[in-house]
Amino acid sequence: MRLRSHLFMVAATISCVICLYSASALNALVRVDINRGQVDPLPIALVNFQGKIPEEADLGNLINGVISNDLQNSGIFRMIDHHAFLENLSFDTKPRFENWRRINSVLVVQGDVQIHKTTGMVHVHIKTWDPYSEIETEHVIFKTASKSWRRIAHKIADNVYRQITGEKGYFDTRILFVSEEGAQRHLKKRLVVMDQDGANIKFLTPKQDYILSPRFDHSGNRAVYMSYKNRVPQVFSIDLINGSIKLIWQMAGMSFAPRFSPDGAHIIMSVAKDGTTAIYEINVANGQSRKIISDIGSISTSPSYSPDGKQIVFNSDRSGSRQLYIMNKDGSDVKRISFGSGVYATPVWSPRGDFIAFTKIEGNQFFIGVMRSDGTGERLLTTSWLEEGPTWSPNGRVIMFYRQANPGGMKKIYAIDVTGYNEREIRTPFPSLDPAWSPLLE
Repeated sequence: MRLRSHLFMVAATISCVICLYSASALNALVRVDINRGQVDPLPIALVNFQGKIPEEADLGNLINGVISNDLQNSGIFRMIDHHAFLENLSFDTKPRFENWRRINSVLVVQGDVQIHKTTGMVHVHIKTWDPYSEIETEHVIFKTASKSWRRIAHKIADNVYRQITGEKGYFDTRILFVSEEGAQRHLKKRLVVMDQDGANIKFLTPKQDYILSPRFDHSGNRAVYMSYKNRVPQVFSIDLINGSIKLIWQMAGMSFAPRFSPDGAHIIMSVAKDGTTAIYEINVANGQSRKIISDIGSISTSPSYSPDGKQIVFNSDRSGSRQLYIMNKDGSDVKRISFGSGVYATPVWSPRGDFIAFTKIEGNQFFIGVMRSDGTGERLLTTSWLEEGPTWSPNGRVIMFYRQANPGGMKKIYAIDVTGYNEREIRTPFPSLDPAWSPLLE
């Protein structure tokens, strides 16, 4: 199945034409330490975005809603009710800062929306103010096609997140996942993409292909996944701009659990044949393959590169039960890093390099947990009857996974902070599993 380009990357380029701020301005802001777990949400004043005509004002309200949803879902921010505002602030007016300090706002966000009829472009001007230092901290103008207005909202939320936390946000991103349809013995599994907040759902493959374990590349423009398209598990890639699909490697046996290298030049995967499941690396440019590790009679699978591409984490039953191991990219210096009770699976390295997320099964329960790359500091974040498939936000602060709460329950996608707080459901209209988080979009 081929997609038309407008189904995914739709000429949705957003230009940030003005970005004025200073280190002194940002340093003056109240900052939140997102490393220390549960925090009291910081109050933000998000002023209604303005427009000169009703159409612009209506679009401003929609953008406001998406920004508010992004920031509040992060668990770090709380939007101050507009009824508490002590002044009606127009875009061209400097705030009376004492009015915003009195309602405890740590940041005031203003916006002005302009729709250019001749070009179909939307221009959104943003100003942010620190009421305590009484300074403008940023003035940004975003431009995009009108159909891509949601991306502007996500970028504004990312902007606020960066100002307050000092780190990049994760709102202007997409999620690949698998949808389920049909009775248990006749399930259809399709590749789907959506915005990180559950909006703009689009199907990418036909029902008959039966898809599992999709993964983005470093650019967010390609993905790999396992499919039963040819009646045997094989790894395919899809170009998310033009929709073209191709088989990665034609060989005997089953190939599955693919993942791109950090630079997108290689794909690592598991290959099962002759009673052994080994890990191979495929050169994307020329298709050449290289076996990295194999133990006769054992299963080594779910490989994931470190952010610098020099190491690989994987799970293997070489010790008698499924555990996590780390090795160099060439397969040397294999070290076991998990030593807790139960079995471990689906490890994935954080983009920051500080943690490895994993699935753990123990006592008829599934857990999503994290540990450091040397195996220390293991923490279990959440548990249920079935949950698997952790994937990291591009800033390494949030983990998505899927859950089935009971044997007859619907599979759903959830997100939780790496600290173990702020668990929430990412709503989809059908059973959903195997999420994969994109990098920040350009």
